[in-house]
Amino acid sequence: MFKRLSLLVLSLFVLGACAETQLLIHTAKKIGKSTKEPVQQGRYKIGNPYQIKGVWYYPAVNYKYNVTGIASWYGPGFHGKTTANGETYDQNALTAAHKTLPMPSIVRVTNLENGRSIKVTVNDRGPYAFGRVIDMSRRGAQLLGFHRRGTARVRVFVLEDESRMLAQQIKNGAVLAKVGTPIRRDINVAKPGVASETLAPPPGAKGSNTLPAYTPRKTVVASHERITDTPTAPTGVVTTTSVTPTNMYVQAGAFTRFDYANRTAARLAELGNVKVTSYKVRGKEFFRVRAGPIGALENADKVLERVIRAGFENARIVVD
Repeated sequence: MFKRLSLLVLSLFVLGACAETQLLIHTAKKIGKSTKEPVQQGRYKIGNPYQIKGVWYYPAVNYKYNVTGIASWYGPGFHGKTTANGETYDQNALTAAHKTLPMPSIVRVTNLENGRSIKVTVNDRGPYAFGRVIDMSRRGAQLLGFHRRGTARVRVFVLEDESRMLAQQIKNGAVLAKVGTPIRRDINVAKPGVASETLAPPPGAKGSNTLPAYTPRKTVVASHERITDTPTAPTGVVTTTSVTPTNMYVQAGAFTRFDYANRTAARLAELGNVKVTSYKVRGKEFFRVRAGPIGALENADKVLERVIRAGFENARIVVD
């Protein structure tokens, strides 16, 4: 009798343990499902004027945006966080942060120091250092060849047609593909192939035509098949242009009246080597006030800070 009772107790214990184990497994599954990060899709956003470090920024649609300046990059500390237009930041995607351009916008960024050029999607705000014109993702900085240095002289210009189409898609409720690729999910598009390619040196360049060792092994990714009603996605295609020597300046402003420009130059005369130069944009003459040329970026940063503190909030570092 005692033996049968012991077997019965043991059986109940085993069954209870199994049930408890199943309960724990089921609970763990539910917890796993509930804590899974939802996929965050980006939205079209321009935003209101805002102030950082005493400087006002005015977001606006500007399809003629074409400027030179200093690029930086951001990565590990922001990876996985939410961008200004609601996407999840991926440091390995081809994205960038800009102070005023609509989000998203498609821009081409060219490294003026080595001629490399790529397309990226602007989906975040920044950089907020005075002397930086755009903040690239880590992947973008790698492809442009300034990941190790941290900064580079660049040109940034908006790709108008692609940016317009992307904005229209989002306004119409189209869903962005993962990593900000502006290809609609409802279009049957073959996945891009991946190919390795050796880039030829720019005309007149000397030395090897291979990419530096720190560049990822596969630097050229075949682009999506062209679709007439969708913008071309930033795919990691690196193009190379010829490189010409550039100078760095701090530009206090550009004026339509010479007397205003001359007055500004007089106020900044203590900086040394401040000049007023004339240039035309679509037939209209402007007078720009610049200090320079300046050799080292750290010196340009110091001059820029002094110019901003003197009351010229729109001052920036430019590269010509």
